[in-house]
Amino acid sequence: MDVKLVFCTCPDEQTAQALALHLMEQRLAACVNLLPPMRSVYRWQGRIEQAQEVQLLIKTCGDRLQALSAAITAQHPYEVPEILAISASDGLPPYLDWIRAQTREET
Repeated sequence: MDVKLVFCTCPDEQTAQALALHLMEQRLAACVNLLPPMRSVYRWQGRIEQAQEVQLLIKTCGDRLQALSAAITAQHPYEVPEILAISASDGLPPYLDWIRAQTREET
């Protein structure tokens, strides 16, 4: 199973915390880091925008990515939330195994 690191920005700490807890409760993530507020500059609907956001770093497995994306989309206040997944090409094997174990659906 391929381990993924998923980036997702949220408009504020409250939204980020609620989304992180939801993903954890659904076993869609092994861990979610909430980074301090940052300033984002981006183009949206033809205009350059700026906003303060909270960055989520979500650790999951490739086979849970579709469900994770659906959960983020359903809970997120943005019309088009950031969901950007990259493969973890390497890492400490016991840590990668831990991510895999924590994202297994309970039977």
